[in-house]
Amino acid sequence: MSVKTSRVPLVATLAAVAGALTLLAVLNPLRQPDGADLGPQSSGARFVETEVGAGDRPEVSATPSSMSPTPPAGTLPGAADALPGATRTDALPPVVDHGPRRGNKVALTFDADMTDAMRRQLRGGAGTSYANLKIIDRLERDGVPATFFLTGMWVEQYPDVTRRLAANPRFELANHTYGHHAFTADCYGLPRIAPRKMTADVARTFDLVSAYGGRQTRYFRFPGLCHDRAALTALAPLGLTVVDGDVVSGDPFATAWQPIVRAVLDQVRPGSVIVLHVTEANAPMTDEALPHILAGLAERGLEPALLSEVLATG
Repeated sequence: MSVKTSRVPLVATLAAVAGALTLLAVLNPLRQPDGADLGPQSSGARFVETEVGAGDRPEVSATPSSMSPTPPAGTLPGAADALPGATRTDALPPVVDHGPRRGNKVALTFDADMTDAMRRQLRGGAGTSYANLKIIDRLERDGVPATFFLTGMWVEQYPDVTRRLAANPRFELANHTYGHHAFTADCYGLPRIAPRKMTADVARTFDLVSAYGGRQTRYFRFPGLCHDRAALTALAPLGLTVVDGDVVSGDPFATAWQPIVRAVLDQVRPGSVIVLHVTEANAPMTDEALPHILAGLAERGLEPALLSEVLATG
């Protein structure tokens, strides 16, 4: 995979739902981490990979079990025994916007958000769902590959749906934190996680997801795409790859499917990573947009593929 030095501009606007800001997912510009040492300009995905000094490492009271399969320092992604996205643990995690701009593959990625507020709503008997089964039905019926970024709370709330995702060889499972907290200040009103808890939060989610088997990865996405050097440093011991995305659909809180389709098809290119949501109650139009997105990709000669395939260097 190649390297670039600039972040992509904002590609979708935040829905005007002030009271629901704590439920928002990825809708922000892809900002360069503060102080990151970026590599030379090139034409593919952007990496941030800087040596981590002893003083930069977070305090972890116990080694999470999910860290055991992490490759040792110096191990490169793509080794036969490494999960997709597995990286060195002695450097800041690479941050990826998209794959190589050749070929015709694009990645459909779906965030499965779950916050404390959303869980309280469900436990209070609200007649709603944050698992859009119509999306999964469509992907399965059409044999479309997709990658799901799961929060740990979502996995706990929907174990049967998680089992269904894991059982499908066309689906990959990735990490979207445990409770969708912000890892930086001022991230769309999301409650902020304490820096000392960041490592354990993400490790816990890898543990929860890995228990379901299937196509596991070491891919990770920050809520709101909000991250800085401190957040990246906290996750360095986990040996993961941070995946942002270059096509943000704007599907949370959309009231019509057409703007979602336009946002995707106007921006998509070979190697694109498309950000969508599988949380029905706060992304209610995504299932209606999906068939039109799939048709538009086909008209452009673009083919959905697993994220690991889109990001592959070969």
